This record gives sequence, structure tokens and C-alpha cells, in this order.
Amino acid sequence: MNSHLVQIFSFGILSFIVWFAIAPFYIRLLQKAKLGKQIRENATIWKATEFFKLHKDKVGTPTMWWALILWTTFLMVLISIILQATWTISNSLLNKKETYLILFTLFTVWVLWAIDDFMNIKWIWKTKWLSARFKMFWLILFAVLWSLWFYFKLDWANKDLIIPFLQHWIHIWIWFIPLFIFVIIASANSVNISDWLDWLAGWLLLFAYAVYTYITYDQGLFLLSALCVSIIWALIAFLWFNVKPAKFYMWDMWSLSLGAALWIMAMITNTLFVLLIVWAIFIFETLSVIIQLSSKKLRNWKKIFKIAPFHHHLEAIGWTEETVVFRLWLIGMIFAIFWVIFYILQK
Repeated sequence: MNSHLVQIFSFGILSFIVWFAIAPFYIRLLQKAKLGKQIRENATIWKATEFFKLHKDKVGTPTMWWALILWTTFLMVLISIILQATWTISNSLLNKKETYLILFTLFTVWVLWAIDDFMNIKWIWKTKWLSARFKMFWLILFAVLWSLWFYFKLDWANKDLIIPFLQHWIHIWIWFIPLFIFVIIASANSVNISDWLDWLAGWLLLFAYAVYTYITYDQGLFLLSALCVSIIWALIAFLWFNVKPAKFYMWDMWSLSLGAALWIMAMITNTLFVLLIVWAIFIFETLSVIIQLSSKKLRNWKKIFKIAPFHHHLEAIGWTEETVVFRLWLIGMIFAIFWVIFYILQK
């Protein structure tokens, strides 16, 4: 078997074993520390009474899952460094060209949203979380740093943005930086918006990372592919415990970081436009929130949806949580399959 494939799947399986073995103890630790989900009727802009009625049974469910997958991911990186030092493998998962930016993303988003999640759970300062402006400021700052790294360190100043099925590519020059910032902020928040139903965001992310495992491997980015597989197996372990009734939830930090990391991979592999296909559900969820907010502000608080984002609207009109999740899974899986076909055809 190809040595790259052996390394890729070895790290994936090891990630799953570590995660699955630690998870039961970790859940009991979170329960003992009372680090559980809080759902309040006061939303950021309006009363969330309908939302509270739909999900009040989830109050108290542990939410700090992000810490476990963060530790697991960085443990895989540490193990790979040790194996490289002992000449067992040729390259560790810590690589400037392929994984630096992804790992930096996971860490920086963790620093900010770990504080935010903890405040949300404990209701520190009698507030739901850090202010939206404060978090947006830091997310923009991180996005600016990431865009500059891409532009100057990864030589995007001399690259073209690939538009599938067109005979020529687009050279966007310095406009790459604002485009990158917009993409990262929008993609990170789109996953976070979808992370309120058992299994939903986890499966949609799994489909996306599975496709990017193929893309990165096809482009010879084997270390990045190994990191994707490690995240996939950690997601599989998470989904095992996230079956309804969920033992714990993804929560803000990891949904944001996983979303941002995937779109950084899209920029690394120059498949930005292709990823829009597999991200269609996340995009629509985000648009439903924007449409709802715009309608309430411009039409004297008249709503388009009963609740936004859209998956909560489906619950509010009578769909069960399981029906919403399974049908959105099917759509997400179809988009992922179509995405692979689309990528192969445009090569």
C-alpha cells in the first residue's frame, strides 16, 4: 500500500481511538463541573421564545466538546513530530506549506471562543456571551493575518483564482486579501448558525472534510489530507455521542474553527468556487438569518420565517428534529457527491 495512504489512515484511526476512549470520562467531567448548555429567551436582537420552547429539553447538556477534539488534533501533531524525530515517518503534520495555517486557525479561534463559550455556560457578568462586536473584531483581525500569510508567504500575489469550466483564470491581485477576509468570516459563522440540531452540523462537516481529503490527496498535499482524515474520525466519534439525545454539543468555538479551516483548505487548493456547491446548505442557513433580520428591520418587524435560521423554521411548522436533520443530510450528501464530480470534470 502507498506509504502516504498508510500514514493518512493511521492518524485517522488513532484519532478515533483516542477520542472514543477519552469521551466518556470527559462527559462525566463536564457534567460534574456543570458546563452545560444554556438557552435563554432573550436573543441578541429579539425575544427567542419560540426557539426556547423547541429546545428547552437540551438545557444542561455538556457543550465543551471543542476542547476534546482540539486536544486530540494537537496530540496527533505531537505524535507525528515524535515519529519524524525517530525516523518512523518522513514528515510530521506540522508543515509550513500545508498545515501551519490550519493549526493556527484552530488555536486562535479556540482562544477567543473558549472564553465566549464559558461565559455563555456560566452566564458571567450576567450576559449571554462576549459582545458580537468584540468577537467580530477579533475574527476580522485573525482573518487579516491569515490573508496576509497567504498573499505574501504562499505567493498568492502571483497566482490566479480558478473559475471552473472557464478557459482562463482570474488574476485578482491585491483584491485577494479582502476576498479572503470575507470568505473566512462568512464561512466560519455559517457553520455556527447550523449547529443547533443533534447531528446536523457534524454530518455536513464530515461530508465536506471527506471531499477535501480526496482533493488534498489528489493535489499531493498528503499532510493536509492526513489532517483532514484525523478531523473526520474525530467527527465520527463525536457523532457517536451526539445521537439524540445528545451527550454533548459542538458549540460555537469548534463550529467556527472547523468552518474557517475548511475554507482555508479551499484557498490552499484553489477550489473556492467549487466548495460553494458542498457548502450550499450552510450558505442558505446564513442567508435565511440575513433575510429574517432585514425583513424585521425594513418591514416593521414582520418576519419571513417563523424562526431563523431555516432549520428552526422547519421545526416551528411541525417537522420533527429527526426529519429536518435527515432530509438536510440527504441534500448535503447529494451536494458532496456532485461536488466531487464537478471537481473531476473541471480538472
